[in-house]
Amino acid sequence: MAKGPLKILSIIPYKILPAQLGGEKGIAVFNEYLAKEVELTGVTTYNNDPALAKGYKLLNVLSDNRTRYGNVFLVRKIKKLISSLGITHVITEHPYYGWLAAILRKSAGIKWIVHSHNIEYMRSRSIGRWWWRALKSYEGWAYRNADKVFFISEDDLKHAVLHLGVKAYKSLVVTYGIEIAKIPDDIAACRAAIKSKYSLAPDEKILLFNGALYHSTNYDALKVILEEINPLLLSKKDFRYKIIVCGRGLPDFFNELKEYAGHNVIYAGFVDDISVYFKAADIFLNPILSGGGVKTKAIEAIAMNCTVVSTELGAMGINKEVCGNKLHVVEEGQWDIFSELVVVYGDNATVTPPEFFQHYYWGNIIKKVVASLQ
Repeated sequence: MAKGPLKILSIIPYKILPAQLGGEKGIAVFNEYLAKEVELTGVTTYNNDPALAKGYKLLNVLSDNRTRYGNVFLVRKIKKLISSLGITHVITEHPYYGWLAAILRKSAGIKWIVHSHNIEYMRSRSIGRWWWRALKSYEGWAYRNADKVFFISEDDLKHAVLHLGVKAYKSLVVTYGIEIAKIPDDIAACRAAIKSKYSLAPDEKILLFNGALYHSTNYDALKVILEEINPLLLSKKDFRYKIIVCGRGLPDFFNELKEYAGHNVIYAGFVDDISVYFKAADIFLNPILSGGGVKTKAIEAIAMNCTVVSTELGAMGINKEVCGNKLHVVEEGQWDIFSELVVVYGDNATVTPPEFFQHYYWGNIIKKVVASLQ
């Protein structure tokens, strides 16, 4: 497709390449698909690999040091880039560089877009950061002053309008997307490979949990699985299953889950291709109790035709209307109901509907983004 008249500079304040975690993939793939429609340049931290940027140029301009967020010398450096490249729009990933974008808009005449990945202050409050009120004030200021804000969910957009004074007319829902337009063809092969790898019986269901386990949001959810949900599942004698736990950074106090090895729990650690595990799994367990934003793992799971059983917080921001019978939500603490749903839908496989792919496919999302900026 021919390039449009838009020339966009994306300010990416942390490592996204190589993309391994959900948030990293969210920005990396967003930019990859955006670069198919517009002229895109990214500026980012030194610890990114520019060779991995697909379809656009990535410049290592920002320091890896935390002081980068307040570096006033960036104004002159970024302004020169804007002038030399003929930039028309600047996207700041997250609101943190709002002060910089506001200065650039005034001095360089660009349009400024904030690409929000969650309501930042709510996440900080949920994990106990004392300075969340100051962040709320700054975040609200950034959203109100930007020319446009991309929110990751309808829930976040509504919250910003009601509680942060953001104008709905300059806001757009730009959800986390998927790169496939239909259910993958290799699900049976992946299931066979995982069952062979872990010596699972043909009738054993695969229950999956995945995440960056050094984050309290994820290891708290893992504790719920180990201490609340799994004991309930073990009591259901006719339900044969194994829980596979994937992810890096498991804290030492879990002792690599060795004490749970005899209780249907397998610790796989970090795996090179998590999509294989999503395709193999019958149920993705998502008992999230803290944190903000859309849980990208649940979207990825449904795209791979895996059924998700989740808490309300874990399903926050997901468009349930397009998920068919692949997403089941319970209130936090109702682990008996949670476990019952695991059993029911572990034995009652359904198919991810076409509407899900129409809504979450990156190609469709980016067309909406470009139309909103023209």
